[in-house]
Parts: sequence; structure tokens; C-alpha cells
Amino acid sequence: MGQLKKRRGRGIPLSKDIGTTMLVHDRKTLFDSQTFQPFAIYSSSLRGGKKCWSVLFIALLMIFCTQTAIASFTLEDEKKLGKEFYDRLQKNNLILDNDRATSYLNKLGGLLVSHSDKAPFDFRFSVVRSSGINAFATPGGYVYVNQGLINLVENEGQLAGVLAHEIAHINGRHIAEMIERSKKINISTLAAIIAGAFLGRGGEMTAAITGFSMAAATSLSLQYSREHEEAADRGGFLYLTASGYKGRYMLDFLKMMRRYEYYSNQIPSYFLTHPGTEERISYIDALLQTEKNNAGAEEIIGGLKRVQTILLLQQNQAAENLKYFREKVKKNPDDIDFLYGLAATEGRMGMEKESTAHFIKALCLNNNDADVLRDYGITLFSFGRFDKAVEYLRRATAACEKDMEAKLYLAKALLAKGNIADAVVFLKESEQKKRDNPDICYNLAVAYGKSSDSGLSHFYFGRYFRMKGKTDSALFHFRKALKELKSDDRRVAEAKKEIDSLQKSAHKD
Repeated sequence: MGQLKKRRGRGIPLSKDIGTTMLVHDRKTLFDSQTFQPFAIYSSSLRGGKKCWSVLFIALLMIFCTQTAIASFTLEDEKKLGKEFYDRLQKNNLILDNDRATSYLNKLGGLLVSHSDKAPFDFRFSVVRSSGINAFATPGGYVYVNQGLINLVENEGQLAGVLAHEIAHINGRHIAEMIERSKKINISTLAAIIAGAFLGRGGEMTAAITGFSMAAATSLSLQYSREHEEAADRGGFLYLTASGYKGRYMLDFLKMMRRYEYYSNQIPSYFLTHPGTEERISYIDALLQTEKNNAGAEEIIGGLKRVQTILLLQQNQAAENLKYFREKVKKNPDDIDFLYGLAATEGRMGMEKESTAHFIKALCLNNNDADVLRDYGITLFSFGRFDKAVEYLRRATAACEKDMEAKLYLAKALLAKGNIADAVVFLKESEQKKRDNPDICYNLAVAYGKSSDSGLSHFYFGRYFRMKGKTDSALFHFRKALKELKSDDRRVAEAKKEIDSLQKSAHKD
């Protein structure tokens, strides 16, 4: 067990791998036997209440591919399918909304794409809300990496190797090739193959969802995957080294994953979506032998450890995080990332004295660290120390003008101090960047209420309750807003539109 802790990247706490969790179907999807068009698409969920996007992806492919399988699957078709899939993930809150992590991933991915035989797509790299160890690509330039995988990698080079592999899948147009081959098979079979290749469900689960036989689905999935994995490894290896990283980091990642599988007694979902691990290790090792120059960097973009810390703090694992960061700080007492993680975790657990001490120590190492300043300000706010919270949150917004979370909490602290005018300024600025944020709308409603502007207060309460899915409360506040807003206020039209939309939705239900 000592070896397991040592080899799990940096010993980062991992929760249950969602990628290997069993599905619990609420209802079934029915398809017309002739056209394969769904005449009833219903939901599916994971144990623990988490929605599963795999069924959604398969249903989407069935609908989309019915219209494209008989013709060449074009670049535009790929873009459309990729965009629809991304939109569905985002709608179901499966894409992590964290600017720091997303920016880092896109900088790293962008570097690799710039050294690749790029397909004519606008590449987008996203973090998926899942502790499962996985990464995958969909048509049109979309690459997804689970939080769990980012937290597991030991360095930037390993993560770059994972992204390079997925970029090569996209540049090779592997899904398009598979779909074009589907002229010889029906859409249910095609869905089973794609589900097996990308969602790691090549056996019983894909068969259950698509109605395709288990043996055939497994065989076709593995044939597809092994045919393209070698090409993706070859292309990814070239992208990785051309970008300035050591090629061995691609190999190191696979070996680390294999050790993780051995010690954890779990099959990481990455192996389910990327089969043929031993063959891949042997092939990449052979590629390394052909390299005359093994020079290269471990880190080029920089900041992975901070991103890993932020991702850990986003998960609801306070006790595990406390243990992890304490151990890290004990071994690395002057590491600002570990100090920051420990301080923020202690603050969330109500340990005010310890949290304050570690935040101050972190700021002694870098008194202009925007993340530390922001989270210290938020922690001070949570303890009711509003004057100090305003001080540090102002410093945080000065250090990073784009930090909307710092501005939101600065507005909350100002509101708590009774400085309503300044609070509204920051809330309105935050609203421009994140219009559909319920927290912003709620605080605007409170601020306008305190300033006796009941029309705007009702308007923002209406938006808040609409976002929370509380139709009756939303309608109540929007109707009150119509009565109290001035007739020439632009929000009158918005309120009417919201009322109309909510009433139509209520009638459909």
C-alpha cells in the first residue's frame, strides 16, 4: 500500500472512479425499427444522482447519423456533431466552469495543436466534472479531460502526452472514417461501436443501450480502437516532441496508469476508452528508441500544480484534502501551492486560526498571488470579518482584473458593510461576464431591495428563481416587476418575455 500512495501522482486523493460506476436506467429509449429515429428519448442516471452523458451521446449519434450515414461524413458534419455533444454536456453541467483550469488546458492544447498537422477545426479543450481517470475526443476539435486525470498526472509532460494523443484522433478524422464505414451496417451497430470506443462501454452496457449483441459490439469496438490507437500514438508522439516535451512522458503516463490499476484494483476508465495498453506501451517504447535526441522539457506552460490544487478545492472532499495538504506542507513547508490548498481547506472546515496562519505564510512567499488573496478574502467573509475581506478582495481584483469570483465576493462584502452603491457596480460588472449566474442575480435583488428599487429587486428575484427552476416564484416576481418598473425600462420587455416563456413551459408540463 505504501507503493500505491507513492505512485498516485502526487498522492492526490481520488474518489470513486465514476467512469466505472454501473448505470441505473430510469426509463428506456425506444426506436422505430425502420428509421431508427427515437420516438421517446428518456433520461438515465448514475448511482449517487449524477447524470450520465453516455446515453445522451448515443441517442444524439443515432439521430444525427441517420441523416449522414448514407453520404460522406464531411468536415461540417463533424463540427455540427461535436458542437451538439458539447452543448449537451454544458447544459447538463458536466463541463467544469473554472477559468484558471480551462485557460491552462487550452494553452497547453493550443501549443500542441500548433505543432500538429491540424485539421480545419477550432480546437476546444474542456475539463469534465468527474473523478474518473479519462480523456477523450469527439468530432470537430473537442477534447475533454476529466478532473481525476488532471489530478493524477505527475507533471505537465504527461498531461501534454494525453492531449497530444486525443488531438491526433481528431486530426486523423477517425470518427468520420468509422461513420463512413457505417454504410454497411445499421445505425444501432454504429452507435455501439462509437459508445465502445469513446465511452468505455464496449460490452454489456452498450449492448443494453443500443439493443446490439454484446459479442459483436465488443469485437467491433476493439477492432476500431486498436486500428486507430497506434495512429494516434504515433501522431501524438510527434506533436509532443515537436512542441518541446520529452517523448518519454507519453510512455510514463501509461506505465503510471497501469500501476494505478494494479494497486487500486480498479480499471481506470481511460483504459476502457483506450484499450490495448500493453501494445501501446511497447509501441511508444519502440518510437523512443528511434529518437536520436531525447532532449525536451517537463514543463513549458507552467502552473499545473496550482491547477491541481484548484481542482481539488472544487471537490467536496474536505477531510481528504485536509489530510493530503497537511502531509504535503509537512514535507514542503515553503510550497505556496500546498500552503494555499491547506489554508483554503481549513477555512472551509471552520478552522479560522489555522487557516489565517497558513494564508499569511503563503502571502509572505508571494504577496500578490491572486488566488491566495481571493480565497483569503472569501474565507474572511465566511467568518464575518467584512472589513478585512474587502481589503484582501480589493487586492485580489487588482492582481487579476478578470477574476469574477473575487469581484462577486467583494460585492457581497461591500453589501454586508452597507456600501450598496459600490456593491451594485461590482455585481453589474460580474453580470456582464456571467449573465446566468444565480448568485449574482440573488445579490443584485438584495442590493436593489436595500436601495428601495423594488422593480429591479423583483426583476432579479424573478431571474434567480427561474434559474433555480421555481416557476411559481419566478412568475410572481416578474409580474411584480412589470407593475413597478418604469414603462421605458428595457427590463420590462425582458420580464414579459420571461413570463411568456415560463407560462409556455408550465403548460407543456
